Amino acid sequence: MKFTASILKKVATEMGASILIEPEYELIGHITFKNGKITVFDNTRFNINGFGSANLAQDKAFSNYFLGKLGYQVTEGKTFFNDKMCAKVANPRNIHDGWNYAQELGFPVIVKPLNLSLGILVTKVYNKQEYYQVAEKILATQSVLIVERFYQGNDFRILVLDNEVIAAYQRIPLSVTGDGKSTILELLQNKREQLIKTGEKILIDVEDFRIIKKLNKQNLSFDSVLAEDTLIYLLDNANLSTGGDAIDFTENIHPDFQKLAINITKDMGLRLAGVDILTADITQPIVDYTVDYTLLEINSAPGLAHYALLGEQQIQKVEDLYRKILQALENE
Repeated sequence: MKFTASILKKVATEMGASILIEPEYELIGHITFKNGKITVFDNTRFNINGFGSANLAQDKAFSNYFLGKLGYQVTEGKTFFNDKMCAKVANPRNIHDGWNYAQELGFPVIVKPLNLSLGILVTKVYNKQEYYQVAEKILATQSVLIVERFYQGNDFRILVLDNEVIAAYQRIPLSVTGDGKSTILELLQNKREQLIKTGEKILIDVEDFRIIKKLNKQNLSFDSVLAEDTLIYLLDNANLSTGGDAIDFTENIHPDFQKLAINITKDMGLRLAGVDILTADITQPIVDYTVDYTLLEINSAPGLAHYALLGEQQIQKVEDLYRKILQALENE
């Protein structure tokens, strides 16, 4: 059984609730609490968040606008559209306008889809060829892309439920470490096989153009053999679902960052959120709120399966979170 469904089945049963889970994909569930109240879930999407707030969080451009107006330090960027969307919107900006804007921002820039999750097609772009390569890939299947300024910093997710930080962890991009004899391709395939054994969906594609590009910039190829203990990164984005690693900072996150994440969640009209920020050190106080962090995005349905792979303590945190969500839904 998939991780989220298995945890919810355990928690719901312990609460005396009855739970039905669609058996083929094990993503959709129906829960009837002891008091007769009913709720449904779709993987990590719960009725804990309002429909409007959840939809707003999913749209990276609109949520950035409102969060920026509310005083948070958000990424600088603009949306650009495929030809079909350009014909519909009042202020069309096409793929070529995106290239002009990227030049205005200065390279490198981040180019990514507007609404896709899991880090799909999020790319760090250095020149015109790379821009059009990724922009055309995105607009072939999506109507909108975003071009953003590139920001330095470590990537953290802070998980919030109501007025409490449940977990905080650093996300590190996909990497491999040499053993002195295996090629990079062999190391990557071994890592993918190990992750697949966990039962979760890991999107490591050895033909991903971003991995090949990242290798080329390091003067490496899939046939290169890394010296023992030599670590290299294969992607720029730090999503755990693309094979990234996590380091738990729940016990060390500074109260300033806890307060920041809680306020962002409330200001978005959400109760449950994963707040993604870049900062140098999440364990230190925020001295200057205009420069000490950058808000990447806010996720109204944060996935936690990959975080739980860190160990029993993390599994317990996820279980406790889902118990609190179900208790809140039962008592509404």
